[in-house]
Amino acid sequence: MHYFRTTCSRAAARVQVPPVVRKEIWTVGWIQACNQMDFFNYYGEEGISSWELPELRDGHIQAISDSDGVNYPWYGCTTEIYTIVGPTKRSTTLTVSMNDNFCPSVTWSIPTGTTSVPPLLSSIQRDQRFTTWLVAMNEASAEMVLLRTIRWKMQIAIEVDPEKPLGQRAHLMDHLAQEQPEILAMNEPIPPNALVKPNANDAQVLIWRPKRGESVVVIPPK
Repeated sequence: MHYFRTTCSRAAARVQVPPVVRKEIWTVGWIQACNQMDFFNYYGEEGISSWELPELRDGHIQAISDSDGVNYPWYGCTTEIYTIVGPTKRSTTLTVSMNDNFCPSVTWSIPTGTTSVPPLLSSIQRDQRFTTWLVAMNEASAEMVLLRTIRWKMQIAIEVDPEKPLGQRAHLMDHLAQEQPEILAMNEPIPPNALVKPNANDAQVLIWRPKRGESVVVIPPK
């Protein structure tokens, strides 16, 4: 198994919320959606494996939730959100933060249960695009106030030589430095699929596409 770690994406915001005059509960936090996922693993002349989001790939949806899979629609439930229970007599100043890490693993051999000797993994290409929103939400009415919209992406191109010694088998071919996230001047609306199940981790499938023969679904969606 080939493991690699990339730079992570971090966001933090300090928000001042005016007094909540009614008996309401408001949550301020981060919501994230995946807009594009191209994740290809090349195995020499044998073929390509790819992690795919079929609904997103085929254009049926604009985005898919990147929630933790439990606390929809939020990205997480610790530092990612802050809840205010009204009524409050004075304004509340709060900080919410999130951290998105990429630590994937890729099989050295083709992922269909057979073992190739020597291993055939030759390169890894990844291009993922995300939108992240800072949101205040009324827990009773589900009213949402968009505070900020951020776009960012993760691009990776790795060349692999499995015959080299451990620690020397992979090197970056491109994207040595990632582009900085972009804070949009105007907020973008949140697509409906970014707020509900399934999230990207549960919806993704691993497909083996040999150069000869039919494609095979190796890992179906959860």
